[in-house]
Amino acid sequence: MSLLIAAPMRLEAALIRSAARGANVHTTGMGRKRSRAAAGALMQLSGDGLLVLGFCGGLDERSRPGDVVVADEVSVDGDDGVDGEPIQCDGAAELAAAVAGRGMRVRRGSLVSVTRLALGDRRAELHARGAIAVDMESAWLAPGAHGRPFGVVRVVLDSPSHELFRPQLIVSGPRAAWALRRTAAAAVRGWAPGG
Repeated sequence: MSLLIAAPMRLEAALIRSAARGANVHTTGMGRKRSRAAAGALMQLSGDGLLVLGFCGGLDERSRPGDVVVADEVSVDGDDGVDGEPIQCDGAAELAAAVAGRGMRVRRGSLVSVTRLALGDRRAELHARGAIAVDMESAWLAPGAHGRPFGVVRVVLDSPSHELFRPQLIVSGPRAAWALRRTAAAAVRGWAPGG
């Protein structure tokens, strides 16, 4: 199976490439505008499925840097007046099993894409709506699958107890990077939706 892999930032793409040699990894850029543009480009590329890999923010107290979140669905927050039906992800159980088989702590659930960093009370608000993780790309990258299977696997970089812009990021950042490399290798080899 030939997968397209979307990685929002260059660092994420480099970590994924180093772990899944030969993978078809595309750096998409961060945020709604770049993700929408990248989705248009991804539609034109060949591949049997689109897998979004990268970092996310955990939304509850159970989340720890390095945890893996496999999305069952992704949605847009709606804080910008845009809201819609959740987008279902393909092969979530298969992805979760592949990653857990590598000894990673894995959670499945809903992921929400936002236009601004979600910190402090904003995390609690998003969690109260049912999401377990937050990012700034996945929902807008989904159209890039263009009828092909679509999956999302994210590694927690920060959480309510390990917020960005705190000194703990010195420890949690490398832990999340290590987890993303391990996760990428497992996800790329273990995901074959519809296959």
